[in-house]
Amino acid sequence: MALKVSQASEIPAFLAMQVMKRAKEMQAAGGDLVHLEVGQPSTPPPATVSNALQASLKHVASHGYSVGLGLPELRQRIGQHYQDWYQLPLDWQRIAVTPGSSLGFAIAFLSAFDKGDRIAIATPGYPAYFNLMLALGIKPQLLPARAAQNWMPDLESLVATDNIPDGLLLASPANPTGVVMCDDELEAVCRWCDKHGVRLIMDEIYHGLTFGKRTKSALAYTDNAIIINSFSKYFCMTGWRLGWMVLPEDLAPTAEMLAQNMYISAATINQLGAIAAFDCYDELDAHIPRYEENRDLLYRCLPAEFLGNHAPSDGAFYLYADVSALTNDSIAFADRILTDTGVAMTPGVDFDAVDGPSHMRLSYAGSTQDVKKAIQRLNDWLAGQGR
Repeated sequence: MALKVSQASEIPAFLAMQVMKRAKEMQAAGGDLVHLEVGQPSTPPPATVSNALQASLKHVASHGYSVGLGLPELRQRIGQHYQDWYQLPLDWQRIAVTPGSSLGFAIAFLSAFDKGDRIAIATPGYPAYFNLMLALGIKPQLLPARAAQNWMPDLESLVATDNIPDGLLLASPANPTGVVMCDDELEAVCRWCDKHGVRLIMDEIYHGLTFGKRTKSALAYTDNAIIINSFSKYFCMTGWRLGWMVLPEDLAPTAEMLAQNMYISAATINQLGAIAAFDCYDELDAHIPRYEENRDLLYRCLPAEFLGNHAPSDGAFYLYADVSALTNDSIAFADRILTDTGVAMTPGVDFDAVDGPSHMRLSYAGSTQDVKKAIQRLNDWLAGQGR
C-alpha cells in the first residue's frame, strides 16, 4: 500500500538552484564555469563582520538560543538603519530576525492569511513566492507585467473586474527584472492597498542596490505593510541565512509565536556578527559601481538577439533578457549553453510560465572579469550556431 504524500510535493523546483547544482557538479569534475545563474555577490562580507562573528565565538551566550524574534541588540541596530537610510523612526520591537528572508515570507503568509486566501504577485517574479504559497495552501493570483509597462502590474484592472485579492506582494528592486519603482509608484501602491483593504508584502531585499538615488521603503507611506529584507544581497552574506521583517503591530504577536514554533530563533552567532554590518556602508556601497559596470557590459556587448525587448535594469543585479529570437524553450537553451560553454544562467520559465520560455535571467553580481569571460563565450557560441 502506498503511503500518503502531501500535495506540497507537487510544487515546482526552483530552477536557479537546479542550474547551480549542475554547474557546481561540472565544476567539481574540473569544468571551467562562469556563474550567472544565482543572485550571489562574489565578494565576501566586510572583514569587520567576519571579525565580529569570530569574536562572538568566545562568549558562552553566543552558543545558545536567542529569543524568537531575534537578539534585541540586532533588532535595535536594524531599527537605527531605517533612521540612517530612510529618516524613518521605527520601533525595534516591530522587527523580527529570521533564518534567511525565505522563512520571513513563510511567517508573513502564515501570520496574515488563511488557507484559500489569494495573494496577487507580479509575473515575471521570484518563483519561491508562488511555490511557497502553493505549499501553504494560499492561492497565488498572477498579475502579468511586461517590459512595455516597465514590469509594473495594472492594479486598477483588479478593481474593474471586482477581483481584489487578500494580499499583494511586490518587489523593488525586483527579481528577475531589476526594475525599481519610483517614489510615486510606491506611494500609489501603498495607498491602493490601504484603500482596498489589501495586505501589502513588500520585498525590499535588494535595497541599497540601485544605480541612482536610494529608493524609499514602503514604510514611508504605510504602517500596514509587511517589509521583508535580508543580509544576503547588499551586505554580501548569502550563506549566513539571515533576514529580517518589519511587522505591523497587529501581526507581531502571531509572527512571534510562529517563529518560536517553526525555528525557535535565528542562529545567535550569525546575529552577533550581523550587528557589525551596519558599520560598513562605505565598503558595501563601493560594490555598486562594479554591478553597474557589469550591467553596462552586458548591454553593450551581447547581441540584440540575446537582449531583445527589455526594460532598464536600474537595481539589484539582474538582466532579464528576451531571447525570443533564439529560442522558445529557455530550459533547453540554458542547458545547451551550460553544456557547450560552461556559462550558467537561469531559464526565464522559473519566473514566468507564460512568457518565460523566451527569456533568460543573467545575474551580474560576480566579478567584471567573469562577466567579460561569459560575454566572450556566449558570443563565440552564438557565432558558431550560425546566427
